[in-house]
Amino acid sequence: MMRFATCGLFHEANTFSPVPADRHRFEQGGVARGAEIIRQYAESSTALGGYFAAANRLGVQLVPLTFAFVTPVGAITEDAFEWLVGDIIDQLHEQGPWDGVLLNIHGAAVTTSVADADGEIAVRVRAAVGPTVPVGAVLDMHANVSQRLVDALTITSVYQTNPHVDIFDRAVECAELLVATAQGRVQPKQALVQLPLVANIARQDTGEFPMRELVHAARELARRPGMLSVSVAEGFPYADVPHMGMACVAVHDGDGAEAAAAAEELAGQVWKHRADLQAQGKTVDAALDLAMAEAAGPVVLLDVGDNIGGGAPGDSTQILSRAIERNAPSLVQTLTDPEAVRYCADAGVGAFVSLPVGAKHEHSAGHPVPVEAVVRTISDGRFEDPSATHGGFRYFDQGRTVVLETRAGHTLVIGSKAVMNSSLRQLTSVGVDPRAFRIVVAKGVNSPRAAYTPIASELVVVDTDGVTSMGIERFRYRFRRKPMFPFEAAEFPE
Repeated sequence: MMRFATCGLFHEANTFSPVPADRHRFEQGGVARGAEIIRQYAESSTALGGYFAAANRLGVQLVPLTFAFVTPVGAITEDAFEWLVGDIIDQLHEQGPWDGVLLNIHGAAVTTSVADADGEIAVRVRAAVGPTVPVGAVLDMHANVSQRLVDALTITSVYQTNPHVDIFDRAVECAELLVATAQGRVQPKQALVQLPLVANIARQDTGEFPMRELVHAARELARRPGMLSVSVAEGFPYADVPHMGMACVAVHDGDGAEAAAAAEELAGQVWKHRADLQAQGKTVDAALDLAMAEAAGPVVLLDVGDNIGGGAPGDSTQILSRAIERNAPSLVQTLTDPEAVRYCADAGVGAFVSLPVGAKHEHSAGHPVPVEAVVRTISDGRFEDPSATHGGFRYFDQGRTVVLETRAGHTLVIGSKAVMNSSLRQLTSVGVDPRAFRIVVAKGVNSPRAAYTPIASELVVVDTDGVTSMGIERFRYRFRRKPMFPFEAAEFPE
């Protein structure tokens, strides 16, 4: 039986966020080792879930080492990175030899000292196992894919749905290809084309034009004889690094020229849609106008600037404060505010409280909003969703949580930890039915869609402020490539 290792450090770093991904943050439930990885992820729709499923079916022993994940914030601190990656490398040495390694990395990780953290991880893993052991990874679709990363990997695959609901399947494919490589049945040759192009976060839904057509083009190219995999990566615009931007990756069985031709052809199609990949959203007032005029709800307002999945704190009050000022009808939203949670939990269920909520961080959008409310529920904040949520996660923990019903007629689900609004269970687990509200505020742009599209009368993209704002012209980039569209006129890479 072949022995594969699986391990990784999965982080999407928003370099405009001042909140570091430090060792303390990882230690608060963000690190799993050995059997704990199996308990947390083997039955999930994550990449690890796909790896375990494929290994079981193919008769491969998959040995879990160390896996670390935290909800997106700023760059990883150097000491946290060295601690976690050092642990992985030590285990690869101690428990080897290996027939293959399946990495679970994001593709948009940054440390305080290394711009291409994923490339650094892959290079260190490659050095640990040697040049002949196949190493594969399935990357997040928001990966900023570097040449250094691809050169260190044998198989590079990328999710092809946003919201990310195909992770399990892509991970299975990656594992199958890596096993075939280890058995000598295929000889992967990879090619990467990095485009001088940023896709606006609001144009990254793969169910809509133009991304729908681009992922279809990738699938068609993958059907060519000898092709093993073809992917388009949307990139992560909130990581100010030289390799930020869209990219195309192709893998061919034995022919690097064919891989390069496929990657270049796909990149050419992406480039033709560069203007279509830009966007503008509605203002808060315009979004509320639409929601208040709608005959029935829920109208889901996608709070782009407070996108938890992109590194925002999840405590913006920009929409909430205007909804209160305008006497908007029934509204429900989450907020991350551990201070408010402690106050309300101390008061107890049924208590009437008066307090400011939200916007407690220096980089929060809006200001703390005073509310008068009744504490309806106090929860530990843990919930489970076995369906195909964005990211494939099954188990969630937003810390101690309270539900407030305000005098203004709004319901606030306030947690102690930021958790993406990617599952209806986040609300229903504390007795809140989102279908009963005229307005739902979801902290994100793509991650909430898989959960909320089936129940929404309409989804509205709202261009709010914050470290994940739609308008990338609001950010001061120092390290990105130049020229780069839409910042400057740019030429298609030859």
